[in-house]
Order: sequence, then C-alpha cells, then structure tokens
Amino acid sequence: MAEESESASEPHPNTTTTPTNPPSTDAINVVPLQAHSPPTKLPSRPRKIRKLSNTVDPSLPKTQISTIVPRIVSRSLSCEGELESAINYLKSSDPLLSPLIETYPLPTLELFQPPFLALTKSILFQQLAYKAGSSIYTRFISLCGGESNVVPDLVLGLTPQHLRQIGVSARKASYLHDLARKYQNGILSDKSIIDMDDKSLFTMLTMVNGIGSWSVHMFMIFSLHRPDVLPIHDLGIRKGVKMLYGLDDLPRPSQMDQLCEKWKPYRSVASWYIWRFVEAKGAISKANVVGSSDVSLQQQMLSMQQQQHQPNQQFLDPVNGIFNVGACAWGQ
Repeated sequence: MAEESESASEPHPNTTTTPTNPPSTDAINVVPLQAHSPPTKLPSRPRKIRKLSNTVDPSLPKTQISTIVPRIVSRSLSCEGELESAINYLKSSDPLLSPLIETYPLPTLELFQPPFLALTKSILFQQLAYKAGSSIYTRFISLCGGESNVVPDLVLGLTPQHLRQIGVSARKASYLHDLARKYQNGILSDKSIIDMDDKSLFTMLTMVNGIGSWSVHMFMIFSLHRPDVLPIHDLGIRKGVKMLYGLDDLPRPSQMDQLCEKWKPYRSVASWYIWRFVEAKGAISKANVVGSSDVSLQQQMLSMQQQQHQPNQQFLDPVNGIFNVGACAWGQ
C-alpha cells in the first residue's frame, strides 16, 4: 500500500494550496529511490504477434472459417535445389544415414496432381494389387470422361451402382462420396490442402471416412512433396530405424519422433532412403529389385499389397501408385 500512502500525502498537481512549511532543497534531494523502483519482469515480456494468416474474414461462410490455417513455411521438395539441400543436410546430420544416401538412387518425385484427384486415386487403389487397382482406376477415369473431370460434383453424381459396375465396392463408394461432400461443403478444397501446414492437414484429412494416418503421410510425401513427414506408423520405416541404429526392439510409433529428430526438417527424404535400406536387406521379395530402373519405389510398395497385415490401419492405399512397404508380413 506504499503507493496509496504516497498519493494521499502529496497534493494534487492542479491544487493551489500553499504548504505552511515548504520542504527545503535538501529534503527534495533525498526522495526515497523506492518510489522509482524498476518495473517487474512481467511488463517487459514481448507481446505475442498475431499471425495475419489466422485472421478470419467475417464475410466468409461459416463452413470455410474452420479451414483457415497458416500457410506452410517449408519449401516443397519439388522447388529448385530443395532436394539437393535435403540430401546435403542429412549427410551431415546423421553419419549412419550418409552411407545409404551414397548407395541408393536419388528420390524421384511424381508429377503434381490436384489433391482431390490424388486422394480419389488413393481410395480407389486401397487394398488392391497394382494391376487390379490400375484397371479400376482406368475405368473410373473413363466413366468420368478424363482425369480433368474428376471433381466433387461429378463424383457425387456417380451412384454406388455406377461405381459397382466398374469394380468399386460399396464401402469405397461411400469414402469417395464423403470426400466429395467435404469439398462441396467447403470443409476441404485443393487450395486449402496445398496451403495448410502439416499438422492441420493431417487433422483435416483424417476426418474423411476411409483415410487414415498412413494414407495422409503418403499423400503428403509423394503427392504434395512435403519435406518433413515421418510415417511413424509405417512398419518399414520402424524396421529400418531398428536396423540402422542397432536397436534391440522395434521402436514404437510414439518413440519415432525422438529417434529421428536429427533428420528434421527433411524426414520425408530420410524415410525414402530408409525404405530403400529395408528393401536391400531382403525385407521385400526378390522379385522387387531395389535398383530396378523400370519399377519405381511406389510400384514396388504397391506390389506387396497382398502380403500386408496391419490390423490397426484404417485402410492401406497407394497415393499415385504407392503402397505400404512396411506392412509386409515380416515378423516384428
């Protein structure tokens, strides 16, 4: 209450009363320093800067407000020089990973496809061998009148009976329709998917029926070319980390972030080389030769579909011809 007692004993600045005993000059010079004590630490803390990207435009429909998220700040691996930067960084950050980078071919990036088309393709390919999936996808594209016509409104116009005639199951048809409805309602869009940060994108896409965490990770790596995605649920990645670091046990998904911390911010590229490493160690059938120039890693992963066994997976799907190398039937 020191401040209150001081203010009570001092006249108001606008008051004209004259003190009966004016203070001497010496008295003025010995004003206690406590009256000018330094401020506490709390006011000196920097203010939080509000991100402009989170500003909500009141004119937007309510269905779009929930999808406003910050733009990603990381560069796509398809940007000029970014893949080379990733490789140089990983070589210096992890001495055990460096020999793999020197041994195996450079990652290849698939051509960009609109996110809706890529996600539709992933649903159609789920739990199918590559040849069967390709056949159904070709018939689907023909039914739509070309890949450029694969848009939400058209997909919603295809009845389960239409889709059944080209080999699409009723469950997959419901997944396709749920994805299309979320686009139609403004919950998702190609632009919002491209602009979302990884965490927001994961949250939004796993809201779609039939799309699980593994599918989203594959989509982010192989379709969007995101540089820092770690598929913690992929058995191949976990098996490769166990072998690379000489661990006694297969790491749990909850342990993967800590084990692979040194790969940030290029965990997607590191994962590519871990898949190659696992292939070379014989975890995949010899029919899928690692260095084969005419068979991409994505197709090799897809060809193992019939050997998969991953009960906790919502569903397994290839994104642009990808399938889960980690889900083959090895013992853990």
